[in-house]
Amino acid sequence: MYRSEFYVYDQDRPLPVCIRNYTMEDFDQLIEIQSECFPPPFPSELWWNKEQLTNHVTLFQEGALCVEINGKLAGSLTGVCVELDPDNHSHTWEEVTDHGYIRNHNTNGNTLYIVDISVRPKYRKLGLGKLMMYAMYHVVIEKGYDRLLGGGRMPCYHKVAEKMTPEEYLEAVIKGELKDPVISFLLRCGRVPIGVARNYLEDEESLNNAALMEWKNPFK
Repeated sequence: MYRSEFYVYDQDRPLPVCIRNYTMEDFDQLIEIQSECFPPPFPSELWWNKEQLTNHVTLFQEGALCVEINGKLAGSLTGVCVELDPDNHSHTWEEVTDHGYIRNHNTNGNTLYIVDISVRPKYRKLGLGKLMMYAMYHVVIEKGYDRLLGGGRMPCYHKVAEKMTPEEYLEAVIKGELKDPVISFLLRCGRVPIGVARNYLEDEESLNNAALMEWKNPFK
């Protein structure tokens, strides 16, 4: 079981934080986090359900992390282990995560794949997403996986889609010519773009594209 306790700063005020594995007792708060991160018109049936969460904590609890501030859950990060060809960038979120149910979890896989990361809006300036990502890197190292991988949304791509491809957009963000809140966040977490997955997830802002962002195990 993973558990790490430390402090983060809200301006000049230190706040006690704990990153740990989430459990069945946390399910109601995890669904509440989803409702805050994906409010209407996002369909509520696409928030986590308890069957999915039960699979997360029973099939791969090491990949089920949450962050707690003063006893209240502020966010979560979920992963699944799969076997993926590093050179094959053609997959969808539904395929690689089993629609979030992770019944395809492979103990002997080579890749820890990020299923979801969510942080309550009021806590988003505290760096909690990055801290949870670092915690998941610890899992990659401890379990001996080759890498961590996940598809990052490109929510500002639709603004420039008429004049550049998704690949060109990603390159422009990497060069600092454009800004994208998700891709830039993942870059700050140490993730490296390896390509674009098309038709990855139904997402109007990204035009269904996602940047595949990798973190390699430095001990492999």
